[in-house]
Amino acid sequence: MRLLLADDHPLFREGLKPVLAKLDPALEIVEAIDYPSAFAAMHAAGEVDLALIDLYMPGMLGVDGVMHFRSVFPAVPLVVVSAATQAEDIHALLIAGALGYICKSEPSEVILGALRLVLAGGVYIPSNLIDYRFSEHELNYPASLTRRQLDTLVQLAKGKTNRQIADSLKVTEGTAKIHVAAIFRVLKVSTRTEAVLAAQKMGLDDTH
Repeated sequence: MRLLLADDHPLFREGLKPVLAKLDPALEIVEAIDYPSAFAAMHAAGEVDLALIDLYMPGMLGVDGVMHFRSVFPAVPLVVVSAATQAEDIHALLIAGALGYICKSEPSEVILGALRLVLAGGVYIPSNLIDYRFSEHELNYPASLTRRQLDTLVQLAKGKTNRQIADSLKVTEGTAKIHVAAIFRVLKVSTRTEAVLAAQKMGLDDTH
């Protein structure tokens, strides 16, 4: 799994790395210190499974930065991490396309849970927004499968188990499970058989 960690505070990046490592033993972290270096890192890295971005970095501000990132990399799940706690601002970020908002003061267990939810195709809404009402069309969910999710779907269509998928894609079995869960959510299916049928309709059969 490859993750972009963009924050202009080196101490925060270093402190967060041990927490992020628990997502996947083979996790590769690509770092950036501002929006220009974040975009450069994304282009250089190729496939990125998740982008973790500070809200107030040099180069762009707040919602504008999130909207621009989502327009350039629409298939990459983006989670905002910040010390800001204003519910209205967080609401605006989620509407702009962020798939989660994590306050920097949250314990590591909450951060990991939020990131795993997003990687599985969900949207993490912090507790201080519990009274807001979001409709599915209001939140900017990913419209399609990412490249890695498509690769996983191809392996599913070949009848492979999660362990076999992990071996084929050279990822951990935990990462393979996350991609399978995300596929189920995006395709709106609940079983592997339904996912395989969807793959066949997309032309992603075992001859792919």
